[in-house]
Amino acid sequence: MSDTPSPGTTPNPTDDDRRRLLRRPLVIAHRGSSGAYAENTRAAFLHALAEGADGVEVDVHLTRDRHLVCLHDATLERTSDGSGPVADHTLAQLRRLDFHQWKGARIPGEYGPASAQLLTLPDLVELLVTAGRPVRLALELKHPSPFGHELEERALTWLLRAGWDPETSNIGAVEVSFMSFYAGSLQYLAPSVGSEHLCQLLSVVPAAPVTSRFNLGPLSRAAVRATLRQAVADAERLIWEGRVGIAGPGVAYVRENLADVKAWLAAGRTLRVWTADRDEDVDLLLRAGVQQITTNLPARVLERVCRRERVLVGTGA
Repeated sequence: MSDTPSPGTTPNPTDDDRRRLLRRPLVIAHRGSSGAYAENTRAAFLHALAEGADGVEVDVHLTRDRHLVCLHDATLERTSDGSGPVADHTLAQLRRLDFHQWKGARIPGEYGPASAQLLTLPDLVELLVTAGRPVRLALELKHPSPFGHELEERALTWLLRAGWDPETSNIGAVEVSFMSFYAGSLQYLAPSVGSEHLCQLLSVVPAAPVTSRFNLGPLSRAAVRATLRQAVADAERLIWEGRVGIAGPGVAYVRENLADVKAWLAAGRTLRVWTADRDEDVDLLLRAGVQQITTNLPARVLERVCRRERVLVGTGA
């Protein structure tokens, strides 16, 4: 009998094929499965794990009593029934707030009660460690922080006490990377964290006037844009110089700076791009060859990524 497959059939995958599938882009759940459940909550992270996400992204602030809490905004209004800065509240005060109702999604019993949806960084790491499989934790340190670099110090101190290995950046099967839009945060971490575990985030500076709740005049708005442009330039410099191993641009940045993105890939940088929910954005990143895709919809993006890789394996591409 001939070993040639019949027309319309796919050959059995070889070991090389299987290795290629394992090298597919990682899918990182942005603030958990935040398309389904309120961002940065227990439900969102548990659902991301259930959907097969390779990792989760989380935002961390310090409370008034210096606990590391998983919240994106510096203030409470958008994602809770509280108000005011996170930094003005103790952890106990935050625990009394509701962080899921605004999303309008019913929380299944296995994802915990409403009162348990706010997580600290220790809560989240425990949840990931008990997942029973390797998981990436993309930890964004939120700046500007009223506590300055105490944010980084508190994170590192807790991680070390929890068994974090600075050489591998692992706690058990959880691999931790540190992210920030603020280049100064990553420079502060550099003596303690290997460059391959540092991710410099990037976004496009808006061309339109910067909006603010303050009555800024034209000169002040121009100054804000100049500050933002300088922040992006500082971030790009860290990537070009190899002082961080992971570049974290937004999808819009990739579209506007595709040549730079390809140059970073050629130079050996890892690309972790956010936040890709649309098929056309995912396809753009797959064509570009990025290694990590951050999304609010991990199950959908994971299915699209794996389907594309199966097609490539089947065609021998």
